[in-house]
Amino acid sequence: MPNNGVQESRESGSGASDVLAFDLGASSGRALLGRLVDGKIEVEELHRFPNDPVQVGGRLHWDILRLYHEIKQGLLKAKHRGIALKSMAIDSWAVDFGFLGKDGELIGNPYHYRDRHTEGAMESVLERIPATVIFARTGIQFLPFNTIYQLDALKQANSPLLSNGVRLLMIPDLLRYFLTGKAHNEFTNATTTQLFNPLTGDWDVELLRLLDLERSWFGDVLKPGQLAGRLQPSVCEELGVPSIPVYAVAEHDTGSAVAAVPATEKSFAYLSCGTWSLMGTEVDKPVMNELAQKLNFTNEGGVADTFRLLKNIMGLWIIQECRREWEREGKSLSFPELVRMANEASPFAAFIDPDDELFLPPGDMPSRIAEYCLRTGQQTPETVGAIARTIFESLALKYRYVLELTERLSGQRFGGLHMVGGGIQNELLCQWTANAIGKQVWAGPAEGSAIGNLAVQWIAQGDFADIWEARRVIRESFPVKTYDPEDGQRWHEAYVAFVKVTGIVSV
Repeated sequence: MPNNGVQESRESGSGASDVLAFDLGASSGRALLGRLVDGKIEVEELHRFPNDPVQVGGRLHWDILRLYHEIKQGLLKAKHRGIALKSMAIDSWAVDFGFLGKDGELIGNPYHYRDRHTEGAMESVLERIPATVIFARTGIQFLPFNTIYQLDALKQANSPLLSNGVRLLMIPDLLRYFLTGKAHNEFTNATTTQLFNPLTGDWDVELLRLLDLERSWFGDVLKPGQLAGRLQPSVCEELGVPSIPVYAVAEHDTGSAVAAVPATEKSFAYLSCGTWSLMGTEVDKPVMNELAQKLNFTNEGGVADTFRLLKNIMGLWIIQECRREWEREGKSLSFPELVRMANEASPFAAFIDPDDELFLPPGDMPSRIAEYCLRTGQQTPETVGAIARTIFESLALKYRYVLELTERLSGQRFGGLHMVGGGIQNELLCQWTANAIGKQVWAGPAEGSAIGNLAVQWIAQGDFADIWEARRVIRESFPVKTYDPEDGQRWHEAYVAFVKVTGIVSV
């Protein structure tokens, strides 16, 4: 990340706008320092750390205390640099949670959403509560790892988490609780649980009743930009830092990424590209009609009382798992090497639907790709480059499919697609996405979630008037690369073949 401007302005004695964003992704976390200098945003990465899930006793967990330790390391690095922080905030992935006991201590390590304890849970819930009822009350897409199904799985297993827990906190809320001692949930992440009613603006008490879940577990809900607390005395004493204000931002990292989209018009389409790909548009009110349910779109909370009408796509998780498998086999391959090898492989040799349930759990992804291709009557990609190319081309083609659904559902036509997130460093994927959708792709910023986190803190403190001023400043502060579509006919023919092979159809 660029840091010269931050260092120079610090030496000049300016630091009144210094804020810190902790952005936790499914594979890594980072602490990003932000500062406003001469009307622009300057950022510096202070700390980066892995976020590796832990397999133990046949279960997959998040190492939540390690994440908390790394957050404290980020605060120490700011302190050792002599940085006087105006505030801090945390964003992370959605749906996962921890339980506090009566003594206020964490009960157990939070489950990872890819853990198999939810297998069959969604189907079980839908046997008792019709999908039409759940969607009409929440507007959230049906994914097997949603919080609602995790909780029901625990309920059916008579988990001691539920019998001993008194308060449920989503992952960023839990980490914020460790820092401040204040227990609050936050709007954007609360909506992803499929237990929050966007029409009433509160937890849906009828769904909780039907599932025999306690309303008292969930507490109040803060909006992005609300002050959630300050570093508590024990943390200040341990780290030797002042009692820094801690804000609730768009704590679902996609919500923060969308806040950072440098759009110039209210009508825009975005793709937050990382371990998951999330594509959609921003709307003032949730779209909760029959078509939205049939297309399995979701209405997640956004900043400034907006909603994110979007669809989840499996994303770069598939290539990440392939890379892990190749490393286990002794092949150490960087992501730039994988991109180069993909570019050298033969085009359109095979297709996968990235959202096939085969690709959801961790494991031997190259073998699963081979299994999918055999199942669909295709030639199996054999080489590393061929497998990587199959993944990247299939993602680009799935992006076209979802973008067209987004236009149909929202009643809008988009002139292009904004791509943000770490995945835009894969320039080949950005170009192939432009080719597939037949429209321009505007890629940037790469650290979208962290920058959106910073922006909401500045809005809360009056440095920006609103989200649109923040987006203008983001646009002027970070490079955005434009990709023009190429080989239109060839990619259209590939899309027709992709739809046929995968069997995906529009409703």
